[in-house]
This record gives sequence, C-alpha cells and structure tokens, in this order.
Amino acid sequence: MTPPAMKLNSFDEWSPLREVVLGSAVNYTSHEVELSFELFFHDHMPFDQMYYPRHVPRDDAGQGPRDDAGQGPRDDGGQGPGASGASKIKQQYVDELNEDVEGIAELLASMSIVVHRPLPLADPCTVRTPAWSAAVVPPLNLRDNTLIIGDEIIETPPLIRARYFETQFLTPVFAEYFRRGARWTVMPRPMMTDMSFDLSYATREPVVEPIADPWPSPYDTGHEMMFDGAQCLRLGRDLIANVATANHALACDWLERHLEGRVRVHRVGLVDSHIDSAVLALRPGLLLVRSPDLAGKLPEPLRRWDMIFPPEPDENNFPAYDADDLVLTTRYIDLNVLSIDPETVMVNSACPELMRTLEKHRFTVVPFRHRHRRLFGGGLHCFTLDTVREGSGPEDYLYG
Repeated sequence: MTPPAMKLNSFDEWSPLREVVLGSAVNYTSHEVELSFELFFHDHMPFDQMYYPRHVPRDDAGQGPRDDAGQGPRDDGGQGPGASGASKIKQQYVDELNEDVEGIAELLASMSIVVHRPLPLADPCTVRTPAWSAAVVPPLNLRDNTLIIGDEIIETPPLIRARYFETQFLTPVFAEYFRRGARWTVMPRPMMTDMSFDLSYATREPVVEPIADPWPSPYDTGHEMMFDGAQCLRLGRDLIANVATANHALACDWLERHLEGRVRVHRVGLVDSHIDSAVLALRPGLLLVRSPDLAGKLPEPLRRWDMIFPPEPDENNFPAYDADDLVLTTRYIDLNVLSIDPETVMVNSACPELMRTLEKHRFTVVPFRHRHRRLFGGGLHCFTLDTVREGSGPEDYLYG
C-alpha cells in the first residue's frame, strides 16, 4: 500500500481530489437478509423479494436463535420462523464487480490521484457480539461507515449488523493518516438488538409490508444512534445530514455537540437514509438533485443554489436480472457520481443521458464502468472515501 503523501484534508465534495480510498469486493458472496438489512433497504427491495420476518434473534446467552415462543434456542438450525436468509450472489456478477472496481482504481490513478485500498476480506467470516452474529461483507461501500471532516476521521455507528466492524479493514490507512497528524474519532457503537431500531419509518412508509416482530434481548437499551457517513453532504463550514429515524436523530445530536464551533449541522428529511443518490454538490452554487420535490426540502440557503435535474434513468441502462437476484437500489443509483474537481465528474458509462446533461453544463465527464450497482447497493461515490482534497480550510458557502 502506498503511504499517504499528504495530511488528511477534505472539507467538501468538489475541491480538486488528490487522495482517495477505494473499496474492495474480494470474497463478496451473499447478502445476509435479517432485520437490520431489511430496514436499510426497505424502500428499495420490491415486495416479492422481501424475506421478513426472518431476522435472527438470539437466546439470552447470545448462542443461537430463539424458539417461536422466544423461550430459548431452537433446534431447527435456525431455519424456522424468525431465521435469517442468505441471498447468494452469482459468481459471474462478483467477478464482473471485481473487474469494474479494479478498472476504477486504474482510472483514478491515471488522473494522478493516489488510490489507497482497504484490507481485503481474506475469507468469509462472522462477526459476533453478546447480542447477535452476522456474516461479514467486504469493505466495498466505504463512504457509509466513515465521515471525513477536514483533518478528522469519524467512524460512524453502522446501520447494518454485517458491517459492524467494517472500518477495521481501513485501519492501516487511518493509522497512517493519524501518524501524519489527523484526528481519529469513533462514534459510540450500538448494541444493535432488535429493540435498538426505530421501526417507525418502515411502518409509516407503505412501500412494502411493514417490518415488525422485533425480539426482546437482555441487552436492550432502547433506540440507539445509528448513522452512515453517506447520509451527509459536506459543504465546508456546513454539513447537511439526512434524518429519517430516531436512530439518525441521536447520531446527529452527537455530531452537533462534537462539531460545535467548527461545523454547522443542518437536518433534512429527504430520503430513507443515504443522501448521495438524491443530491450532490458539484461545485459551490451548483447541485445535482434528483427531482424538484426533493429540492424543496433542502435548507433555504441551498434552495438559492443553481440545480441540475437529471433525466429519468432509462431501464435499458441496467442489466436484466433473474427473479432470484436481489435488487437493492432504485434506478437513481447512477446519480452517485464522484467529483474530481469543480469542472470534472466521473459518471457511470451506462448512463449516456446523465453524461450528456452534465456536458451541457460544461462539465468534463470521465466515464467509468460499474455494471451491477443495483445488486451491490452502491455507486462510485459509495465506493470511495475522499481523504485529501485541495483547500486550506472550511469555506462558508451558505452564509459567507
């Protein structure tokens, strides 16, 4: 791994990019479909692909699934009511994903951007806590569990159990930035029992059958902070944070106190979770926004910015999948672009309509290939964590 040549420095989404961490898809084999997974993808998975209630409650010692009455471990191997399901991913898709990720690494390097990589998932394994266990997934969508604010790394409390220790794969990268002067903070880790999750969003949004049947645990503490870095839009002195649940709100309470005096946190309710397939800042004064309806929900100072509303995605932009392939994102996933500088944007080559729209606004578009973004739940912005961008400090783009 090439050591960082610069100190951690990233305040916004568009300043010239110098160093980035790109995720790894090595040993991506399946999705474990349980309560936290269902809640996270609640808005995106069609009803006929849902598996609930199939989360895995644990017995009081955390040793295995409860019986149907909640009285102790079952002897059915976890396959009865309440058990989780693993949605296998076809090897062809995994191979093509790995090809695409490595192609992105080469493309970034060709633009003189230093590319760091996480430790790969060496073998399929399981993460265990006193309250639950889950199959670990590779560190692919790095944006989710880390928030970079200037010279500070903030590891955020995960929303999906399988990703509980995902930032451990980034330890060598973070440790080197720390040695070069970065601050390194870890937000409080949740117990993540069933009772930790605020189910109100899934209940009030009738996209699919409401998620219910949470199981009690001796480790219940009530709602806890859970929040992804991808719920944030970084604008120098201001941070736009999407809040849809009590879990998100608690995390924003923490961020407001932690960043007080440095960064202003603005809460919005745009989408269920991640903001970066709904609105992205391409440069000061210009946003890429999914729709005018979402634009009306932005903070008032941002509503004064110019906005690009992209054309509706064409279904032909996406591969056709079989009924047993679990689709995890909406058709808007390709709004998940990455700015190289205020005039240059990387866009999925499968989206000619979006590319032409940005070119009409005088952007240089750098195409990249990412075929199976709907199966792996992320685009290029999700795959990357920009650690060094040019700039001497946080600018005030909203009130300056």
